[in-house]
Amino acid sequence: MSSGAKIVLEDGTEFIGEGFGAPVAAAGEVVFNTGMVGYPETLTDPSYCGQILVMTYPLVGNYGVPGYSEDQQGLPRGFESRRVQVAGLVVSEHSKLYSHHTATRSLHQWLADEGIPALSGVDTRALTKRLRDKGTMLGKLETPEKETGFVDPNVTELVSKVSVDEMIQYHPPGGGAGSPTVVLLDCGCKTSILRSLLDRGMNVIRVPDNYYFLNLDYDGLLISNGPGDPQMCTTAIRNVEHALAVGKPILGICLGHQILARAVGAQTYKLKFGHRSQNQPCLEMAVGQDGETTPTERCVITSQNHGFAVREDGLPEDWRVWYLNANDRTVEGIRHVTRPFYGVQFHPEANPGPVDTASVFDEFVEQIRLRI
Repeated sequence: MSSGAKIVLEDGTEFIGEGFGAPVAAAGEVVFNTGMVGYPETLTDPSYCGQILVMTYPLVGNYGVPGYSEDQQGLPRGFESRRVQVAGLVVSEHSKLYSHHTATRSLHQWLADEGIPALSGVDTRALTKRLRDKGTMLGKLETPEKETGFVDPNVTELVSKVSVDEMIQYHPPGGGAGSPTVVLLDCGCKTSILRSLLDRGMNVIRVPDNYYFLNLDYDGLLISNGPGDPQMCTTAIRNVEHALAVGKPILGICLGHQILARAVGAQTYKLKFGHRSQNQPCLEMAVGQDGETTPTERCVITSQNHGFAVREDGLPEDWRVWYLNANDRTVEGIRHVTRPFYGVQFHPEANPGPVDTASVFDEFVEQIRLRI
C-alpha cells in the first residue's frame, strides 16, 4: 500500500488517497460506474480498455476474487475476459479483508498480479459529481515515486487490442452437428455474450474485428461490444455493410450496435459522461401502422457500459428506434422495419446486472432458425 497516491484530472483537480494494487502510474479516460456488485466481471470487461474506472459504490473488494479457471470451451469462469482491462481503479473504501467461498485472493493481490494500479480513500461522490458536471475527462494515477502524462485513449484504435488474433470455433454442449452457425465479430467481446449463443444451441465462429467473414458459411452475425469510438472501426463497418446486403440476421450489442448504425448511414456521438451501470431503464418502442414509433408499457432495466451513442435523426427511413433510455431519451436500440437486423446499446447478457433483456438473444436465434 502506498500513501500519497493520487488521481489527477486534466482540469487540475486532484484527489489524494492510498494506493493499492500495482505500484505503478497509469493514465486514461476517467469514467464512473454505479454498480453495487460484480467488480470481477466489470474489471475484465474489454469495453473498459484505456479507462480509469471510478466505482461509486462505497465498499469494493469485500468478497475477494475467484480463482481463474476455464470451462470445456476454454472460456474463463467468473470473468468477462482473461485479464483486467481497466487502466486503473478508484474506490472510496477498499476492503482488505474478504470472504467468499470461491475467493482465492484479495482485490489488491489480483490487481498487483495484473500490473494495475488502484486508489482508495477517495471521496468518490465528489469525484463523480465533477465528472457529471464537467463531463468525462482524462486523468492519471500517480504516486510520489511514479508519475506519468495524460493519455487520450479515444484517439487510438482500441478494438484490435482486445479482439482475438485469429478465428476460433466453438460448439454448443453436446456438439453442434446440424445447429445454426453465428459469426461473432469480436470487437472486445464479453465472455457472457459468447456463452449466451452457445447456451441457445448455436455454433459460433469468432473472428477478429477486421476479418472479412462474408466468405464463411454462416447463418447469422453478431457484432460484439468493445472499447472506444465506433468511427475508428472502419473495416468492421465496411464488412457489416456487405453483410446487410446478404440479408442474414444481424445483432449488434453496445459498440456493435453503433457499428451497425454507422453501416446503415446513421451517425454516432460522444456522451457527456456515458452510461455505466446495472440499472438503466429503457422503454421499448412500438411501430404503428403509420410507421411512427411510440413507447409501449414495457420498461426494462439494463446493464450498460458505453461512452458513445447513436443519433436518432440520422437513421434511414426503413429503420426505427427499438428502445429509448427513460432517463435521457438517448437511443438504446434500433431495428429494421422488415428485415432481421437489430442493435441494442445495453447488454442483454448482463453479468453483472439484470437479465431482463435476455430475450434479445432469443429473438435473434429464432430469426436464424426461421431462415435455415
